[in-house]
Amino acid sequence: MSTEEHDAPRAVIVISSHVARGSVGNRAAVFALETLGFPVWAVPTVILPWHPGHGRATRIVPPLDQFRALLAEIARAPGLGEVGAVRSGYLGDGGQADAVASLVGAVKAKTPDAVYICDPVMGDSGGLYVPETTAIAMRDRLMPIADIATPNRYELEWTAGAPLPDLKAVMAAALDAGPSTMLVTSAPAMMAGGTGNLLLNGNQALLAEHRLIEKPPNGLGDLTAAVYLARILSGQSAIKALQSTTAAVYEILARTAKRGGDELQLETDAQSLSHPMAIVQLRHLLHPGRDKRA
Repeated sequence: MSTEEHDAPRAVIVISSHVARGSVGNRAAVFALETLGFPVWAVPTVILPWHPGHGRATRIVPPLDQFRALLAEIARAPGLGEVGAVRSGYLGDGGQADAVASLVGAVKAKTPDAVYICDPVMGDSGGLYVPETTAIAMRDRLMPIADIATPNRYELEWTAGAPLPDLKAVMAAALDAGPSTMLVTSAPAMMAGGTGNLLLNGNQALLAEHRLIEKPPNGLGDLTAAVYLARILSGQSAIKALQSTTAAVYEILARTAKRGGDELQLETDAQSLSHPMAIVQLRHLLHPGRDKRA
């Protein structure tokens, strides 16, 4: 193998929704990962004209047997060794979870150090926006096998089955969730008028905060998961990856909001993905598992 081949970026399989217009689901993830230098194999779980938040939208969900066959063929692909990570997001049907899990297993069998990042896209402050069976499939089938999970605060609440009114409660729920690394978006902030991304792994509890922007466009969670994955695959430490990911996503959000955009304007602000200038507050928190390990 040549040095050039050895040093080539690892491919990422992204499995989520596809919209014709907008920057959510795979549209956000693929753009971010490819902009940051990672080849992408993209698999749609559902096809829509736009995010349903803009109005009623036609849903084209692949028949489950065809979806399973597609992922099974990818699992047997001659180029599977190129893949260094799998990222799953929104599911169009709860039955898709088993096929995703099987593909993750095939990738890890080929490349044991491959990363699986699960973004359990199921709801927000208004409650679940997927059928409960789909949410259960993500919680019970995909979260347990993930190396990294990126729920928002409300998805973590549903997974935990209890309200998470403060940072302490969010950290405790994240610790119990299962994956060794949890990146919780929309976490309570310690700064007034702010919001945060909480990162919890085996020995660190970190909070990256920024100013809250009201009524943000959709797709922030999709973008955060993709950018954080790219940072980790590039060899960044958890601290640096969290800080630079939060800065990049916040910068794109702030610029989109200033222009009055109803979708994240990734193509306009692509430079922010690799070289964000926004300042975010990073805090080192007391790890909730420290007392248990003492």
